[in-house]
Amino acid sequence: MSETPYVPYAPEKLPAVVRHYLETHRDGDRESLTTVFTPDAKVTDENIEYAGIDAIRNWLAKAASEYTYTTDYTQQTEHSPNGWTVKAHLEGDFPGGEADLRFQFQLEGDRVKELVIEP
Repeated sequence: MSETPYVPYAPEKLPAVVRHYLETHRDGDRESLTTVFTPDAKVTDENIEYAGIDAIRNWLAKAASEYTYTTDYTQQTEHSPNGWTVKAHLEGDFPGGEADLRFQFQLEGDRVKELVIEP
């Protein structure tokens, strides 16, 4: 099976909820990020799963306090009407100083049902 083709990052072509998450994440407004998730949403980051809004809120607070970094979104692809992946390049004071990550969104209606963040 071939890899899904990526196109240059074009936020205007993303669903509004994905665009809102990415812009808010980049701007550092972690508290308002919880509004994009369904009540039973799951986030997987660094191979750890956070299930439900309270766990996601705690993950966001922890992530915000650990490191300072900048995010540059570079590419995106649509897997299905409810599935999107956005690639990002991060630079900051975390181990290694740079990382290329994929933000994989699974949507339910106008909310994020699942988000997986991985290299």
